[in-house]
Amino acid sequence: MNIQKEKFSLPQDLIYLNMAYMSPLLKKAEEKGIEGLKLKKNPAKLGMKEFFHDVSRLRQTCAKLIHADAQQIAIIPSVSYGMANAAKNLNYKENGEIICLDEQFPSNYYPWEQAAKDNDQQIKFVKSTSKAARRVEDWNREILKSINPKTTAVCLAHVHWADGSLFDLKSISDACKANNAYLIIDGTQSVGALALYLDDVPFDVLVVGGYKWLLGHYGLGFAYYSPSFNQGIPIEDNWINKENSEDFKALVEYKDNFKSGAARYSVGEQSNFIHIPILQAGLDQILDWGLENIQDYCKTLHLLLISLLSESPYEVQGLKESSSHLTGIRVKEGMDMKIIEEALKANNIFVSYRGDAIRISFYVFNSEEDVKKLCEVLLNIL
Repeated sequence: MNIQKEKFSLPQDLIYLNMAYMSPLLKKAEEKGIEGLKLKKNPAKLGMKEFFHDVSRLRQTCAKLIHADAQQIAIIPSVSYGMANAAKNLNYKENGEIICLDEQFPSNYYPWEQAAKDNDQQIKFVKSTSKAARRVEDWNREILKSINPKTTAVCLAHVHWADGSLFDLKSISDACKANNAYLIIDGTQSVGALALYLDDVPFDVLVVGGYKWLLGHYGLGFAYYSPSFNQGIPIEDNWINKENSEDFKALVEYKDNFKSGAARYSVGEQSNFIHIPILQAGLDQILDWGLENIQDYCKTLHLLLISLLSESPYEVQGLKESSSHLTGIRVKEGMDMKIIEEALKANNIFVSYRGDAIRISFYVFNSEEDVKKLCEVLLNIL
């Protein structure tokens, strides 16, 4: 796979290593969004296609990305929204436990904090054994040890948002099944750049924000809910998720039944005439590139980063420790992160800073020269 920077409108002198913060728009997605915006100039052109057909197509594409049934896909505005739907519809064990990871993103914590209070559950945090790099094998082992017959749900990410730490979801899934526990995944920092397929890892819920690795806009994503959720009660009761909502003439013939599958969990006003086509364009491009090709491209850059910093005090997460699209560089004790931040910014290099880690997120618009420049600046600081 060759560099794909020409498909984006990024400035040529910008080294953007911050996809984990927010993706730039594809040029074609920008065009689709502008077309959607212009539709509102003449509402007479808004019809069944925009309200229903485009949403249906997007659900099918999301399902294809994770090898799922489109009937089990919901369109959501945020991760917290998708998690709240899941939290409302679990079968909670008596005096059960909800397992979360240390320092996981708040959108996958707050809904469980409230659910624990409402359902007499205890939240059990699994911490890593070390803050140093090359720690993930032990962390995965601790997660597996924590799953037991009292576990109601394990709620975690595929990769840790701060440094890309990669979790063994297959083994965790097996442990959940053995203990009749739900596996609930926040895929926001992986889905779209790293393969996560339902037929490989049987999960119960997968929630994905769309504005990072799905190349969508802020405010739209998707969620997968297994068939065990198909009779649940959504956090929002809106008209478009009801049976026969396509018949505008009969909307006041109020319905008790929801549409089949996970459609009941989709947000109201899901037919966003701007965000839907943007996300669709992003997903189409990702599927055209291929998830494995995206990850392999990032792996080349990741390996170069490891090589260039191998003899320095900087610790880089290895291939088995993190994903290649999102990884972390930990700085030696006593180094001033503010100095690093100012030096990178002065060289037009944009990354994120999470705790004691410099978070690096590669994508297909990055080059080997980008990685070399990053390492040059970091080594000059020393």
